[in-house]
Amino acid sequence: MDKKEKQEKIVNMFDEIAGTYDLANRVLSFGIDVQWRKKGCDKAYEILGKNRVERIADVATGTGDLLLHWRDRAAEKGVEVENFVGIDPSVGMLEVARKKVDFAEFIEGKAQELPLEDESTEIISISYGIRNVVDRPEALAEFHRALKPGGIVVILEFTKQEKKGLTAPLVDLYMKKILPAVGGLVSKNYAAYKYLPDSIEEFLTTEMLMEELQQSGFEIKYVKPFSMGISTLFVAQKA
Repeated sequence: MDKKEKQEKIVNMFDEIAGTYDLANRVLSFGIDVQWRKKGCDKAYEILGKNRVERIADVATGTGDLLLHWRDRAAEKGVEVENFVGIDPSVGMLEVARKKVDFAEFIEGKAQELPLEDESTEIISISYGIRNVVDRPEALAEFHRALKPGGIVVILEFTKQEKKGLTAPLVDLYMKKILPAVGGLVSKNYAAYKYLPDSIEEFLTTEMLMEELQQSGFEIKYVKPFSMGISTLFVAQKA
């Protein structure tokens, strides 16, 4: 299977689970993922240090969940955001997003081919999506291109475990056994949630993703693991 076919297969899978995606996320993370997303928004606003932001683009936006947090955390911190954009290659996900989020513009598009002008955006985010981008270096280069100088990229992702420490067997059990079973039950699509732990195993460690960000022209500003390292928050700034 070539890269194009692999990417199309992943997009089709997300089309199929779009209707139950939010519920599955809440169940599988016990609702903690909401706090992870809020933390990412707060750190980005803090590091950017602006009271007015022209544009925030959420890539692989899915059902638009993170855009709600970008808006709400901006209001909490007194930050004025002019324009919110959600970008995703999955038509099914965007259908759900448009019904849920009425203040953002949604565009069908890929992370590695962003429909954004050069240096047009202050913040680009991608939550649990960079792992599903087949051409990841091209996507990071696109983030860099579209961000204004000093712009912020926020990545939330399941990074590959190093298999160290006393909690490793517990994390392994949850990711490989419990998660596919529960996710499959909620979504009626076991294959999609079997893909999740498999894709994490094939993904990068935290250190490797940090290195890729630096190679793409970003300065690492903040890295925080959550829930025994299952999820990691990366905040980096365009140098």
